[in-house]
Amino acid sequence: MKYEPVIGLEIHAELLTNSKMFCSCSADYASAPEPNVNICPTCTGLPGAMPVANKKALELSALVGLALNCSINKHNTFARKNYYYPDLPKGYQISQYELPIAEKGWLQATSPLAPLLKGERDSNSLLPTGEGLGMGVVRVRRVHIEEDTAKLNHEKNYALVDFNRAGVPLLEIVSEPDMRTVEAALDYATKIRAILRYLGVNSGDMEKGVLRFEANISVRPVGSNELRKRTEIKNLNSFRALTRASQYEIERQIKIYESGGEVIQETLGWDDARGVTISQRSKEDAQDYRYFPEPDLPPLKLDDAWIDAIKIRLPELPEAKTARFITDFELTPSEARLLTSELSLANYFEEVIRHAKSSPKSVSAWIAGEFMRNLNELKVEADSISAKSLAQLIDMVTDKTISGSSGKVVLAEMFKSGGEPAQIVKDKNLLQLTDADAIQAVVTKILDEHPKEVGEYLAGKETLFQWFMGQAARATKGKADPVMTKELMLKGLEERRK
Repeated sequence: MKYEPVIGLEIHAELLTNSKMFCSCSADYASAPEPNVNICPTCTGLPGAMPVANKKALELSALVGLALNCSINKHNTFARKNYYYPDLPKGYQISQYELPIAEKGWLQATSPLAPLLKGERDSNSLLPTGEGLGMGVVRVRRVHIEEDTAKLNHEKNYALVDFNRAGVPLLEIVSEPDMRTVEAALDYATKIRAILRYLGVNSGDMEKGVLRFEANISVRPVGSNELRKRTEIKNLNSFRALTRASQYEIERQIKIYESGGEVIQETLGWDDARGVTISQRSKEDAQDYRYFPEPDLPPLKLDDAWIDAIKIRLPELPEAKTARFITDFELTPSEARLLTSELSLANYFEEVIRHAKSSPKSVSAWIAGEFMRNLNELKVEADSISAKSLAQLIDMVTDKTISGSSGKVVLAEMFKSGGEPAQIVKDKNLLQLTDADAIQAVVTKILDEHPKEVGEYLAGKETLFQWFMGQAARATKGKADPVMTKELMLKGLEERRK
């Protein structure tokens, strides 16, 4: 029997606010000089402390909801989610349940998705209409606000609690179980991270735990509409962990069914070193949390004017920007997606375009190739080199002032010293050799000095041509016009055939 996975994701994103969700303590726990300094009676859960909702957190949450095509609930409420854990000082978490700030959204997907289950097509009125509905979108069930927990530091036989993180605004984005492959889940998670960074609501720095994934996974026979018991893998803080953990859990569940067993609904952890999921506790349902309205916080009432003011703040999002880059700059989808993966990179590309005489294709090739290689190796930001300077360098290669290989040398020097391309070219004597007679002399000398290789080439060993080109590049220190050199080299070889 063949099985297919059914995957839904819960994404927890800390919001970039100055203060915590329900008190005025600093939310910048990463910069705290020591544990338990950014705290007060409210975020440590002392009796009598009264919470007050963070206005900016509400605005950022609504902004995310609108970016994910959700409807904003004009009336939404906070609830107490009751459970005990050492990092939860009050013994409950202030969250949202019945009336979240946003719900019933969708996100365009790149990876193929299975069609929606029967009866689900009309369950989300905001889904785009048209042929193939359900094949290209992941439905977003809800976007709600809650508070983050404290941080536990585990020692040998005890744990220490740091409350600096307790109460930091946390946004939870819950998808429907619409993904049928690990690749689709990775695509969805990657897109959510990009949107959060475009909106400026989350840094996307998963290593610091500000963005965490939880995968809800079940498997079923291919062609079935049933939703079987699922497991939830908690606190995955990298795309690699999401991918590996999901794949492992899918395979584990299939083995259980194939051996005649039953999957237990439970919460799992991921042991990255061993590459296995580990049972943590039985999976809770909503009733286990004993939700009830938060008595210390009044319902939120949002009017049309407030929602419209948030809509105005929506920037051009990654998918729209990708489509525009494909249309306006004649890029391929893969080229456009790379350039729009980060807002800073997309903005930098467009600024280079404004300064460059070269085509957008040429600019894209330089940024995606040698430029990105230097960024990754040196671990620096794109604006380490001004867009105007990079445009000048690309133009110098395009108009054959310097060769492509010399351009790479110049770019490396620009990253190293911050110099301007024209001055570096002058200092390093890198002006491209375009004198046909001078290049012809080099080609003739190489062919005359290597009769054995010429004979092998003429006998059919055509791979030697690149060797000849390499000799020419070495003789001219990479300054010869490669197109002219190629033409003269081919001509010289053919003349020796006669």
